[in-house]
Amino acid sequence: MHSHAVCTTNNRDLNHIGFLAHTFSRSRQPTSLLSSDCRNIYRCSYFGRKLLKSRVRGHGFRVRRGVLRVCAMDDDSVGVSSLDDWGDSNRAVEYMFSSSEGEDSDGEIILQPITDVDLPTSKEQFLPSDDSITVTAHRLATLGRTRKRRKTVYGVMNNVGLISFSTLLLLLVDQCAWRIVRLPLAPFHLMRPFLISVVLVSCAGYICVPLFRMLKLQSIVRKEEPTQHSCKKGTPTMGGLYFVPIGLLVAEVLLNFSSTEVSGAAAATVVFAAIGLLDDLLSINNCNHGLPGWMRILLEVAAGTWFSYWLYTTDISTPYSMKMVIPLPAPLGLVCLGKFYPVLTSFCFVSMTNGIDLTDGLDGLTAGTAALAFIGMSIVALPICSDLSIFGASMAGACVGFLFHNRYRASIFMGDTGALALGGALAAMASCTGMFFPLFISSGVFVLEALSVIIQVSLFKATKFFRQRGYRLSQVAPLRHHIELFGIKEPTIVAAAYVVSCVLILCAAYVGLTSA
Repeated sequence: MHSHAVCTTNNRDLNHIGFLAHTFSRSRQPTSLLSSDCRNIYRCSYFGRKLLKSRVRGHGFRVRRGVLRVCAMDDDSVGVSSLDDWGDSNRAVEYMFSSSEGEDSDGEIILQPITDVDLPTSKEQFLPSDDSITVTAHRLATLGRTRKRRKTVYGVMNNVGLISFSTLLLLLVDQCAWRIVRLPLAPFHLMRPFLISVVLVSCAGYICVPLFRMLKLQSIVRKEEPTQHSCKKGTPTMGGLYFVPIGLLVAEVLLNFSSTEVSGAAAATVVFAAIGLLDDLLSINNCNHGLPGWMRILLEVAAGTWFSYWLYTTDISTPYSMKMVIPLPAPLGLVCLGKFYPVLTSFCFVSMTNGIDLTDGLDGLTAGTAALAFIGMSIVALPICSDLSIFGASMAGACVGFLFHNRYRASIFMGDTGALALGGALAAMASCTGMFFPLFISSGVFVLEALSVIIQVSLFKATKFFRQRGYRLSQVAPLRHHIELFGIKEPTIVAAAYVVSCVLILCAAYVGLTSA
């Protein structure tokens, strides 16, 4: 005898059978969730059938044998207590799945969905159907992941735009280099070191990033940063340990370690990288309390003074047969500073290193703008010292290769190790060629970030001293965090900084080439 539910169905109930069967076949909810409903039906049954001993498989609603039947029950049902009509109430409506193959056939299962709003979708099949809060939270989390994926695409687009601009500009300069230098240069004079550094650093990142994560060289989010940066906590830092040495070695190998200017610039870069490394190590071990500010400034001034002394005592080649000259655009021309040249050199080292360090806070911002600044200085240094142009192109390629892992969302940060090293390298290029003015133009983003902090701190301390209450020019410094408070996202800020830097390096190249 076939065992099935005794019920009367009407046309309105049958319209929903196919939809519900399909929905619950996809939901894959375990039978344990339905046990309480089955007990209620068992107590109200006239025939006393054992409805709780169904052999329905845990992964689906396939019965071992027999035909699966779906029946809708209304007020006229026999053997089941009265249930509300489908369309007349918002209460739960129950459905019975029955199989039949003789007296020993499988029992019946009662399924009780809530409403069509709470029915799980394909992405929510593992969530309880009656937990509306959990479903809502899941949907909000999915929306957040979609936005993050969209931002990741924006980060890739920023990289593509930066690499395209840099490649085209370097190819154009290599094509016209003979007009600038008026001497024969090797083909792809700037493009070759740039591409080599890009490939080596990007490949090395796939080894160093997991290694730094294993060594727990993790960054600590500062308290003054926006709250949305809290998700960056635990990201590996000190990425300058691997991309800065690669940029230096590529330049030295291509020049066969024969250039005095490049060796001096590489030594200055290593010294400032060591200062940044010490600061990073202390920050990690002391919960973001690194070197005291006065001590770090003192070390930077000492390194800048040492480089000034080396520059004064070493015989380097300049087109003017003198070392203390700054080329400026007409009508100023060549300006001899004499004893003030070492002072300007030390100031340049301190300002550039701290400016880049203050700029380091958004994914891809510092590495991208530094790469553009190196390209600008490579073009400026080409007619004065072509070896330094190779050094600048190699460091630019190292920064671009680092961007493959530092774009949004960043897998690693450069830390003070990389920021101070990049500042020292740029300042060394300017000190060896006298191109301080083009350096400050091409590094306009760094200068603006540093000025925003200096003005903010100076205004606050001055007003607090005179008026007993400190006033601030902006809500927070540096400038990038102030822009973030207006709701502008990281990739948008970084893209705007790239565009501004591209315009600035073109202006710096024009000023430098006309001055030389």
